[in-house]
Amino acid sequence: MDMGGSTFGLGIRISKSVLVLSFAVFATLVVLGNVTDYYTNFEFVTHVLSMDETFNDDIMYRAITNETIHHIGYILIILIEAFIMVSCWVGGINMLRHLKSDPAAFHQSKLWGMIGLTAGLALWFLGFQAIAGEWFGMWMNADWNGIPDATRLTLFLLGTLIFLTMKNDDMETTKK
Repeated sequence: MDMGGSTFGLGIRISKSVLVLSFAVFATLVVLGNVTDYYTNFEFVTHVLSMDETFNDDIMYRAITNETIHHIGYILIILIEAFIMVSCWVGGINMLRHLKSDPAAFHQSKLWGMIGLTAGLALWFLGFQAIAGEWFGMWMNADWNGIPDATRLTLFLLGTLIFLTMKNDDMETTKK
């Protein structure tokens, strides 16, 4: 088996493309679920924003109990997830189209994947862990705590983003 730069670099490029496309599939399933089964996760958003099951009364001034705002917040989440989905599909497909391109062109083809993964980090780290988790005290809620899921997604996104942006996918073969 040839482990020269060309074969190894192609394998890395395929791996990066598959990871971005894997997250595109994940985001597609999330958006599909949130649109077709709207009220399941809407209930989650309502409990987190209402802070109705937190144990610290000192922070209840942060609670948002207006159902219209709950809908607006949830629709915003779905729109961001849809943006992530589209960005990762465009990025992953673009990367596949440039698998055998020169290093600069392949690196440039990663742009939409990087945008989608970064938007995912913004949603699940900033939105769920920082804002929902800390500001709205979601971590205090035994039944409506999305921190473990947000952590899982954040770690996958961060690892994929680091791997994606590395310039370790050069397909130039070295002469011996």
